[in-house]
Amino acid sequence: MADVATTTLNKPARRGVRGSLRAFIGATEIDARLMGMVIALLVIWIGFHIMSGGNFLTPRNLWNLSVQTSSVAVMATGMVLVIVSRNIDLSVGASLGFVAMAMALLQSQLLPPILGYGNPTIWIITLAVGLAIGAGIGAFQGFLISFLGVPSFIVTLGGLLVWRGMAFEIASGQTIAPLDTTFQLMGGGPNGSIGGTASWIVGILACIAIVGLLVSSRRRRHKFGFPVRPKWAEATIGVVSCVFVLAAVLVANSYPWPIGIARKYALDNGIVAPPGGLIIPTGIANPVLIMIGVAILMTILATRRRFGRYVFAIGGNPEAAELGGINTRWNIMKIFIVMGILCAVSAAISSARLNAATTSLGTLDELYVIAAAVIGGTSFAGGIGTIPGAVLGALVMQSLQSGMVLMKVDSPIQNIVVGMVLVVAVGIDTYFRRRAA
Repeated sequence: MADVATTTLNKPARRGVRGSLRAFIGATEIDARLMGMVIALLVIWIGFHIMSGGNFLTPRNLWNLSVQTSSVAVMATGMVLVIVSRNIDLSVGASLGFVAMAMALLQSQLLPPILGYGNPTIWIITLAVGLAIGAGIGAFQGFLISFLGVPSFIVTLGGLLVWRGMAFEIASGQTIAPLDTTFQLMGGGPNGSIGGTASWIVGILACIAIVGLLVSSRRRRHKFGFPVRPKWAEATIGVVSCVFVLAAVLVANSYPWPIGIARKYALDNGIVAPPGGLIIPTGIANPVLIMIGVAILMTILATRRRFGRYVFAIGGNPEAAELGGINTRWNIMKIFIVMGILCAVSAAISSARLNAATTSLGTLDELYVIAAAVIGGTSFAGGIGTIPGAVLGALVMQSLQSGMVLMKVDSPIQNIVVGMVLVVAVGIDTYFRRRAA
């Protein structure tokens, strides 16, 4: 009887907690699925930190984690639009490898004899050509899909084989290295980061932008008569966001240059190193800044521009979108062009980070990119997806891989875990869609 009474008394308390949580989520308008992903990410981090003996949540590992996430996250932002439009792109990893090989050949073998070794325009021409090749790949595949009606699965599966083979052929199976020194800065490292002071400036500017966006959004809602969030909810969002940004900057600045590189820097610049060695904060890496910039641009494109609204309309109901006057074929082709350009950006980041282009570069990236988009809330049924969710999904995927590397898990087991996570993510999405229906 006592147990029954205790259970009965606890029911109102549980309902009260659930009601308070729902009220908080409703007031702040936070995406519940996104919040669930953040909680899952924290659980993954804490779990790996404990199992690795305290090696996961260190500034060095978190800094490396952010750099490793950048390439996949950039492509995942484009994969959101592809999947939202009820298509798929299995060729992103192969496209990355082919574009990276083409850019490596340009800057290491073709352009230097013409422009001169060390010419400052080599990296600019290389990047421009790489972006053009990526756009061309996307346009070609998009044309086959949208205008000729070939299923995207078949076209991009063929692209996976073709572009991987092309990467091997144009380099005769060789690794192309080294790359232009300025081009290498896009890959991160001590020289490919903005340093401590600049990182704090970026963090402060980001906080100012967050507060400005909240104020601007509130004013627009007032102006057009839409309901506004409570002031405490606005303040909570602003404070939490700014704390997260500044904490990320603090972590980036807590990872110093390696001792050998700092010593060489001191010798080259005539600096007398103190007894404890020269401590130079690495700061935010360039690939991370590129990833953030791409995520912001893609968010604006998906939510603030007509093209983004068309993409979601096509994914929600292609027939209705066609009858509504939307040029679905041209818009689907543009989606794949954007995807190709993002593959080129990721190719620049990946090859610059390695200071080389290899025939295996980008292998299995299509798995990680698709998994990141789906884990981030993009539905294979079309019409649903968010750019921030895809970036967070990429961070989840890379955290799993990084944690398993620290745990010395074999590569085949890592692939098994990634595959299982992808299946579970799609299963959860299907389950909730059925419940909503």
